[in-house]
Amino acid sequence: MSHRRSGLFIGGVLLGTALGTVAGWLSAPRPGRETREILKKSAEALPELAEDLSANLQLQANRLSVSALQRWDDTLDQLKEALNAGIEAANAQRQTLEGIKKEDDAA
Repeated sequence: MSHRRSGLFIGGVLLGTALGTVAGWLSAPRPGRETREILKKSAEALPELAEDLSANLQLQANRLSVSALQRWDDTLDQLKEALNAGIEAANAQRQTLEGIKKEDDAA
């Protein structure tokens, strides 16, 4: 049963490929020679296109990295400010409580 399914699948793939090829030939807007020239030029341009794409991706990654570092620095600055404000508030509260305690002890 498995071999029959595999055979049907492969037959379907081959039939679909053949029909697609014929449909492509019948609907092609250019002659074969012209199409081959266009494909050849496209293939020759692929390495340059890949290099440009790679350079562009590297540039975008660098920009993203710089942006992320700036945001990280901003976040760290905000955290430092919040910690310092918390420490100051805790010290002020401690002094207030120590003053109240001294008043209670004196009374």
